[in-house]
Amino acid sequence: MTGPDSSKPAGQGAAPASSQSSQTPPTQPIDGKYQVLREVSRTGNVTLYEVRAAEGVTRQVAWFEVQTPAERQNFHAYRTALRSVAPAGLTDVVARPGAYYAVWQPVSGTPLAEAAAQPTKRQEMVEAVEALGTRLADAGFALSDADIVMQGDVPLVAYLRPAAPRTPEEIAALNAGVLGGLRGGKVRRKRERRPGAWLTFVPGLFFLSGAGWLGAQAAQIYLNPPVGEVSSVTSQPAAEAARVLTKKGFRVEYAYGESGTLPIGMVIRQEPEAGTSLPVGRQVILTVNKPAPLVVPKVEDMTLAQAAGPLGDNALKLGKVIRVDGTLTRTPEGRIIAQIPPAGASTQRSQPVQVLVSTGVRSEETFIIDLRGLTFEQARDWARAAGLVVTEVTREPSDKTENTVLSQEPAPFATVPVGSPVKLVVASVKYTPPSVPTEPLPIPPPYVPPPPPEPITAPDQTQPPGTQPPATQPSGSQPAGTQPTPAAPGGSAMDTAPQPDTAAPPATPAPPAVDTTPRQVNLRYTFGTELPGGTYSITVQDASGEREIMPGVPAAQVAGRLAQAPIQVQGNAVFIIRRDGAEYARVPAQ
Repeated sequence: MTGPDSSKPAGQGAAPASSQSSQTPPTQPIDGKYQVLREVSRTGNVTLYEVRAAEGVTRQVAWFEVQTPAERQNFHAYRTALRSVAPAGLTDVVARPGAYYAVWQPVSGTPLAEAAAQPTKRQEMVEAVEALGTRLADAGFALSDADIVMQGDVPLVAYLRPAAPRTPEEIAALNAGVLGGLRGGKVRRKRERRPGAWLTFVPGLFFLSGAGWLGAQAAQIYLNPPVGEVSSVTSQPAAEAARVLTKKGFRVEYAYGESGTLPIGMVIRQEPEAGTSLPVGRQVILTVNKPAPLVVPKVEDMTLAQAAGPLGDNALKLGKVIRVDGTLTRTPEGRIIAQIPPAGASTQRSQPVQVLVSTGVRSEETFIIDLRGLTFEQARDWARAAGLVVTEVTREPSDKTENTVLSQEPAPFATVPVGSPVKLVVASVKYTPPSVPTEPLPIPPPYVPPPPPEPITAPDQTQPPGTQPPATQPSGSQPAGTQPTPAAPGGSAMDTAPQPDTAAPPATPAPPAVDTTPRQVNLRYTFGTELPGGTYSITVQDASGEREIMPGVPAAQVAGRLAQAPIQVQGNAVFIIRRDGAEYARVPAQ
């Protein structure tokens, strides 16, 4: 197995010797997908890591530190070359802000250096390496920039190191050194066995038997075998090409190669070439396009536009697109839910990848109870608890209490999407003009303030104590409405005046204080899925008494549903669930 060679340069620019690094590998996975095991080498702005992919397989990631426009341009030129060469060891190339890297996998085979060191080489191998050198040169790389392994006579690129831009002359000089060693020694063509060689004895046997005419015919066939022209079968399916050649009497042998322009199974080249005159029964070698398998990249959770990048980088194409509901997987609209074949599976180049694309997540649904008879504030709270919004309120004169809900839209217990609008019609005071004209009300008289009180003259402080000022009233007269107080025998009036009872009454213990502080609590109760038949209502009991917050509803309409709403209470509160007026359950306020 051959992968990226850490002993060779891996950076942009000139090729300095790579340095082994002992730095601690990053603790976070690269791009969230590749767990770093160790740092293999670091050269220039390129660091080569040994990583473990999500499938548990070992890969190597060439990470590019891109900080300048020139470094970004060099990476995009390198990625273009990878697409042109299509190395067998390449599994993924990523180019987006903050993530520029290439992922490589091991490729089995014999290194090119070992194959070139053999004393005898096949002509097919030499020609295949020369063709690979031409492809690399067209992309701006030399054979020495690539780690090449041989699978039979087919050269495969296991790793391509980034290199500085070179002129065609420099690339030709580098390739000459590699090809010179490959051409050294003996290069032989594959020797073909002649079919039917034992038939050469037949003319002699016939001749010995005395069949002169038959012997003459056999000798003619032996000395002058029929010759046919090799047809052109390149760019045709292998089976069709073999049928054409065998129909002309030739034998066919397959060899396998790789082409980025032809579909899999098509003939890349033939030997001998088309138009060659060849005796019937000779062998024609057909090289069929059969590239090394690829690993399917993961495109799930991507959009179709995003998935085109990794598919194109791996020489794959987008296949059939099937759009399905994404509610169960909670996949947003336009995102890929699944792919066929799955990520990590082996496939061939130019093969399609089918995807399932989400049409979006359906909105959640809810319902609202019968709001008729409730106040506007209560109806609004119930609508909010159900995830709905009161958007329109119409007032209509009615004999019912003002702000009482008269009608609603949507209808009670109708299923609607969360966030839908609610329209309410509430009662307003009905005005009835009088049937008989009335006289205008009398106007009250203007307000006249009372006269100010007369000042009180203070007593003269210069009189001796115990003396009384002279009375201003005539002698013997009493003020109106007053009676003299008779004196008690043996004492004065002050001695007989009753004394008030100054003793404090006994203390009465105060009753315990009741908490009537207003507060808001939440009702949250889920009705069972198998409710007994009847009508269910909800009341709240607090310091102010008991009041109904949900009128009676049939059991079939509330079974399995959640009742929730914010409720204003005073003091301690409890919610009572009643069935046909009888208590069914109690729910403490939260």
